[in-house]
Parts: sequence; structure tokens; C-alpha cells
Amino acid sequence: MYPSTLVDVISEVVVGKPLAVELTVTCLLAEGHLLIEDVPGTGKTTLARAVAAALGAQWKRIQFTPDLLPADITGTTMLDQRSGTFQFHQGPVFANVVIADEINRASPKTQSALLEVMGERTVTVDGVTHQVPHPFLVIATQNPVDMEGTYSLPEAQLDRFLMRITLGHLEPEDELAVIQGHSAGRVVDYLRPVMDIRAAQQLTGMASQVRVTDALARYAVALSGATRRHPHVRHGASTRATLALVRAARARALLHGNNYATAEDVQALAVPVLAHRLVLTPQAELENVTQYNIVTEALRRTPVPETAGSRL
Repeated sequence: MYPSTLVDVISEVVVGKPLAVELTVTCLLAEGHLLIEDVPGTGKTTLARAVAAALGAQWKRIQFTPDLLPADITGTTMLDQRSGTFQFHQGPVFANVVIADEINRASPKTQSALLEVMGERTVTVDGVTHQVPHPFLVIATQNPVDMEGTYSLPEAQLDRFLMRITLGHLEPEDELAVIQGHSAGRVVDYLRPVMDIRAAQQLTGMASQVRVTDALARYAVALSGATRRHPHVRHGASTRATLALVRAARARALLHGNNYATAEDVQALAVPVLAHRLVLTPQAELENVTQYNIVTEALRRTPVPETAGSRL
């Protein structure tokens, strides 16, 4: 089973967004989590559901609202009247693919319920730790923070996401293809699974074995270091961010049929992996300097080692 098959199947219903689909599958192979940020109606939830359907995995959807409680996500311990013992009832987070819809509409307290499970793949309730299934992928959607009824995600929560992407509105011809596709029945509900859980586990294992040279690792470190030294950055990319970048580069290389990662893989993933982890200074906002600007500048100024395997 080739991972590119997932891209092809998901693209049947997510039209006109090949890069977003590729990044989503890359995130899956790297065993990371994905944050999709955009205005309502651009296909965020459709992309998340398409991944779950094509993977043939157990998936659950959580609609985040202001009154959602942490126990509504993780589960709770309840008294079994028949046995007289307390039993743990799993929450919707116990699935291979968890769709956290409009995650920033819930309170920070509720959002924090995802911190442990996204970082450790475990849920601890009443002092007892429970394992979630493998593979485990959280695909969260969020509306822009300036929209009514939204909360900003804390830095610790943002750092749990391997990537953050946006979809944007479709081109007119792609929007027409979506309308025609709905009329012809090409919707998520009819998407066929092309991979089972065992195959997905094998692919994630293969991705972790993709070769990364010392030169390429130094290049990733240099990119992260460049973000830390920027005058408009209060907190730059951490060591965890650098590890995430290398892990994602391995997954992208596998997706493209290679057994070694290159500088091209790192460069293609630097913005979606690093940008959302940067904390900028107040002066940056006044001067309209964005996280995207910082990372692209780091890419432009950081030299690529000749032995980093660049295909550019």
C-alpha cells in the first residue's frame, strides 16, 4: 500500500486543495496532529472526515461549544449500580481519528483536556491511565480568533499540533467541481476506505526509519535558531519544534517515495510546522509582521548545506 493512495482518495472529495491534502497525510504518517484554521464553509470538516473515511479507522467527532466540559472529551468514572463498583466510561477521544470541530469555541479549561492525550497518547482519569488506540490523530478546526465566541488557543495547546494549515476559498472552477461532485454523489459519506489500521501502523513505522543526514539535521536546527534570533520574536521555535520538523520531513519523503529526507522536504514543511509555535512581540503586530513572515525570512537567510540532499 502506497501512502499516495490516501492522497488520491481524499482528493476525490476535497477538490482544489492538493497541498492541504498532502500535508494532512504527511501529518498522519508523522504521527502528529493537525490544526486547520479558516472561516466557516471552506471545507475544514470535510477534509477531516475524508481522512477518517479513507483510512477505514474508527473516528469520532467532538463539537466544541462554550458549555463543553473536560469529561465530555476524556470520559468519566461512574458507579455501576449492579456490581457496586466504579467503571470508566470512555469519552469520544478514544478513537483512531478524533475530529475536534471549532476547537477554539470551548473554554481554555476544556481545551486543556486534550493536552495529555495529544502529547502522550494516554488519558488519566481519577489517577488511572488509559491508552488510546494507535494510530491516533487529532484533526482540529478553528475559526479566526477575531470571530465572535472564540478563544485563543494557549501556546501549550498550539505546540501539541504538528502542523497548522489554512484552506482558503476555492477558485471558481474548483467550486463548480464541488457542486457537480455533490450532485454525482462524490461526498464523504460514500468515500471508500483504501487502508486498514495495520497498514497505517506499518506506514508510520516506515516513516520513522527514513534517513536524515547530519547535515540535514543541522539545517533544521539552523532554521529554528534563526527564528529565535529575530527581533520581532519573543519565543522562537523550541527543540520540540525542531524535532517535529525533522519528523515531518521523514514522513513527506516517504509520501514522495524516498527513503531519505532532503532539504526540499524541510523547506516545504517549515511554515506549517514552525509558524504557529512562534510568539511575537507587540511591536511585530504594530508593524504587521506575521509568523509566516518570520519563517519565510529564516528560510531565505539560512544557507542550505551542500550535503543536505537538496533536490532544488
